[in-house]
Amino acid sequence: MINLHRVILVIIISFSFINLSVSKENIGFVNIDYLIQNSNIGKKLLIDINNKDKKNIEILKKKNKVLKELESSIKAKKNIISNEAYIAEVNDFKKKFDKFSKEKNQIVKEFNDFKKTEFENIFKKINPIINYYMEQNSVKILFDSKNIFMGSKELNFTEDVLKEINKELK
Repeated sequence: MINLHRVILVIIISFSFINLSVSKENIGFVNIDYLIQNSNIGKKLLIDINNKDKKNIEILKKKNKVLKELESSIKAKKNIISNEAYIAEVNDFKKKFDKFSKEKNQIVKEFNDFKKTEFENIFKKINPIINYYMEQNSVKILFDSKNIFMGSKELNFTEDVLKEINKELK
């Protein structure tokens, strides 16, 4: 009987300390995509990326149009020219098409590298601002909202961080 009382006492004491072990650390989350899309520096970056992308698309469309015209002219000549001349023109077209494919791949690679570099530069500029915000508001952990299933609105610091970024990076 005494052992039963001791076990019950230990259980009650254990449960009373559970609430004391809950962390009181201040955590929050921000929407990084929203910060990039709505901050002044992020808007400039997105405009630069879109302009470069449009320029690349125009270059590729022009080259593709030239290749299509060349392909059509080769098809039109098929029954007019000799078989050897036709094969030579087809081989020449294949070489030009391969060259176009390599140029396209190079343009895409350069664009992706440009985009990656620019985003890294943006993050290098906004990270100190976010760290300063965290220090000023005693926030210990800040998550990206993409990784949050559900959270209280009080823990969403996106708008506050956006104001700080726009204030610091004009």
